[in-house]
Amino acid sequence: MRKFLIPLFLLPTLLFAQAKVDTIEVYSEAMNKSLKVAVTSPSSYDGNKQFPTLYLLHGGSGAFSDWHQKVTEPGLVNRMAEEYDLIIVTPGVGPSSYYFNSPIMDSVQYETYITSELIPHIDKSYRTLAKKESRAITGLSMGGHGAITLSAKHPDLFVAATSMSGVMNIDTRTWTVPEDFSNLRRTQQQAMLGDIQYDAPFSNFTAVGLVDKMKANGIALLIECGVDDFLLATNRLIHQLLLENGTPHDYAERPGAHTWEYWTNALPYHLLFIDKHLAH
Repeated sequence: MRKFLIPLFLLPTLLFAQAKVDTIEVYSEAMNKSLKVAVTSPSSYDGNKQFPTLYLLHGGSGAFSDWHQKVTEPGLVNRMAEEYDLIIVTPGVGPSSYYFNSPIMDSVQYETYITSELIPHIDKSYRTLAKKESRAITGLSMGGHGAITLSAKHPDLFVAATSMSGVMNIDTRTWTVPEDFSNLRRTQQQAMLGDIQYDAPFSNFTAVGLVDKMKANGIALLIECGVDDFLLATNRLIHQLLLENGTPHDYAERPGAHTWEYWTNALPYHLLFIDKHLAH
């Protein structure tokens, strides 16, 4: 049975009444907890048709509702689901967890959750086209890291992956941020990962350490970042690494910073890219 979350998504629902937003909870056996997920389906969902699926990931310290509540264009996700006739799934994960499996903390097993628990649950509960050719993933900041790393590690699940202002290198020394913020994030990472390799050759816990997998996988890739973003250097680095190893990908820099105004503007461009590769 589908539940409609009226208070949370009231404004988008009024603006795009045909698009439907469900809020569900998906239990993770890997972490022994339930996590909230918003599932947006187009008006054409009523019937027997099956649909491609886009997994749209939030950033650090974010929530499953961010893409519905924080965009500067109310109802943007609803509009994208309607225009591209697809299901959009916005899962919630733990803060600063980067969508990976921690070798130390049982409570941080988000790679397993997304790839082995959430996706099968969505495919079972909704009329999805449950195949790689009809599934894509994208996200902002930490979610961009998740989209690129999850697709690199699980090429059987996604046909396309894109990143908006993504953390392409979790080494906070490469971020243009105050030293205390850099040290805090690095300490949090070490609590989850222990002693990992931050310098080249990079760890496979971060996107820049997976460029060889990206080349072998052949997944359609789009990476973009604002020119005033504190993560710009990490995006330029992965772009250079992909050029050096001959991995086809799209890369863009546009005016803007690490803001919801930028991501609101970016999402429609990413849908244009993703739709070219999705099988309907």
